[in-house]
Amino acid sequence: MLKYIARRVFVMIPTLLGISLLSFLIISLPPGSYLEAYIAQVQATGEDVTQEEIDQLEARFGLDKPVPVQYLVWMKNILTKGDFGISFDWGRPVAELIWDRLGLTVALSFSTMILTWSLAFPIAVFSAVKQYSIGDYIVTFLGFIGLATPNFLLALILMYLSFKYLDTDVGGLFSTEYMGQAWTWAKVVDFLKHVWVPAVILGVGGTAGLIRTVRANLLDELHKPYVRTARSKGLPEARLLAKYPLRLALNPFFSTVGWSLRGLVSGATIVSVVLSLPTTGPMLLRALKAQDMYLAGSFIMLLSSMTVIGTLVSDIILAAVDPRIRLGGTEG
Repeated sequence: MLKYIARRVFVMIPTLLGISLLSFLIISLPPGSYLEAYIAQVQATGEDVTQEEIDQLEARFGLDKPVPVQYLVWMKNILTKGDFGISFDWGRPVAELIWDRLGLTVALSFSTMILTWSLAFPIAVFSAVKQYSIGDYIVTFLGFIGLATPNFLLALILMYLSFKYLDTDVGGLFSTEYMGQAWTWAKVVDFLKHVWVPAVILGVGGTAGLIRTVRANLLDELHKPYVRTARSKGLPEARLLAKYPLRLALNPFFSTVGWSLRGLVSGATIVSVVLSLPTTGPMLLRALKAQDMYLAGSFIMLLSSMTVIGTLVSDIILAAVDPRIRLGGTEG
């Protein structure tokens, strides 16, 4: 197992470098640049920008060099100094901007994951054990509704209902008086009062999908010969269910659980925009629209890193929980 992990980590390094290169180059492909958009914005106010000022801005942002050179300088600064560059749009260090919003994004995504898992697993087990019962039909119907309804539409509906009937704003993660303030116990309580709304909205689709996956796999296991054999030997139903079928039915879940690391960083961009959430998703969208190369490139590289690391985590968990799996065909 240790050799397998070391080999995977070794392969991850060139993979991440290749991803960062492609991400940076793709972001640079659209015509124009942040500097051109900035100049157009200044000229729209009636001011003129001289060639000397343009040259100074190019030198300041490093846009006077070819894109491959910009990438090499960027990667050199990351590897040697931990410096991800300066955001053109915000005028602040990229690392500072990312860490400002990353904490809230992780808190929201983690809350959504806990809510999703807490609801999906017991409902899926009930639906599988009580197959073709009224409860199973109800759960199946609600699951299809949850899968078919876009999260951003739920957000819009909830915002409308809250304004019309409750006279309450469900947008954001804080009340007005706590925005931009230092963290205190009162601010934490205010955050907990707000975070459940986006957590429920984001968790609806994930809960419905997880219910369908676990239910289908558990039904498949419950009809296998080893379950009938265990029942014939008098093994209690609850113990039988927990010891064998349920554990094996969770393999598809374990194989993708590591991908949740990417969701912890990215959040849900569209829902975050609709609900005005101060998470990383809207910032990444703004960086892409403004061609803010260093900020957008850093975000994409971070998301790619979480995806690669998450895949490794999933493989390790799956090998640990399922004794039938042997890495490389050995005991690993």
